[in-house]
Amino acid sequence: MATQLTDAYARKFFYLRLSITDVCNFRCNYCLPDGYKPHGVANKSFLNVDEIRRVTRAFAALGTEKVRLTGGEPSLRKDFTDIIAAVRENASIRQIAVTTNGYRLARDIQQWRDAGLTAVNVSVDSLDARQFHAITGQDKFRQVMDGIDAAFAAGFERVKVNTVLMRGVNHHELDTFLAWIKPRPIQLRFIELMETGDGGELFRKHHISGKTIRDQLLARGWVHQLRSRSDGPAQVFCHPDYAGEIGLIMPYEKDFCASCNRLRVSSVGNLHLCLFGEQGISLRDLLASDEQIDELEARIAEALTHKKQTHFLHDGDTGITQNLSYIGG
Repeated sequence: MATQLTDAYARKFFYLRLSITDVCNFRCNYCLPDGYKPHGVANKSFLNVDEIRRVTRAFAALGTEKVRLTGGEPSLRKDFTDIIAAVRENASIRQIAVTTNGYRLARDIQQWRDAGLTAVNVSVDSLDARQFHAITGQDKFRQVMDGIDAAFAAGFERVKVNTVLMRGVNHHELDTFLAWIKPRPIQLRFIELMETGDGGELFRKHHISGKTIRDQLLARGWVHQLRSRSDGPAQVFCHPDYAGEIGLIMPYEKDFCASCNRLRVSSVGNLHLCLFGEQGISLRDLLASDEQIDELEARIAEALTHKKQTHFLHDGDTGITQNLSYIGG
């Protein structure tokens, strides 16, 4: 029987977000407006397939049921399909998800599914192709839309779409988004814009609370659904007339941390107890050999005893959140 990771506040952790690269080929204005900069981390420094196999095996032994592969843009790794297959080896991990910009979705989604991928999140910040281009720095709107269609064609019953909510940019597109998901089983998740390391001015100009969307949904007859134990942080709403759903991820809302069930391992093997505000505990020295698995599990479990009750976003401490894909679970 797996030992279930539990912290000092009785929160149980079923969900691991595993970054496999910091590299991204989009230049989203809220994340990497000047494009990806290596910051001294070479591609060969990222966790390799064997290290990923070992770290996910350790988490599986500690009760993890869901692994989300993130980046940067995870599909830029040439061995991405092999990574999915390595995580799939753990029978107790029931869900393997990816958060992607959709760049390679149409081309590769079938082989990802064949390798064991069970869920896909795609970042789409506007349904207007010109606005999409302005936000992402890439004229790839049609390519991403084709990728979402390809995911359904490959057999995924539902696709999640992440949209960073921005005042004056897309907050007025609610009706357009609702029309899009009415016939499609898409869970569209609005993520509040957060103040990241260098993004204070952008935050002050464009932040808008997800409460504005929630109020509109409730007024239109949408109903709040209960979360399951391995779900991400979204408040999910459904409506009988819609095949799709709406999720709201609001990290500034009171009690956001009370239902925390996620830990994160970075692309260079650091365990982050919170996605915001701390530098992480290195696991990499224990990923070199299968003989180290017990020690690896012990380090993860001991680290969790130091997890704080809440993040410090309200104090302006944004920690490692240079990339908003970190929270779009």
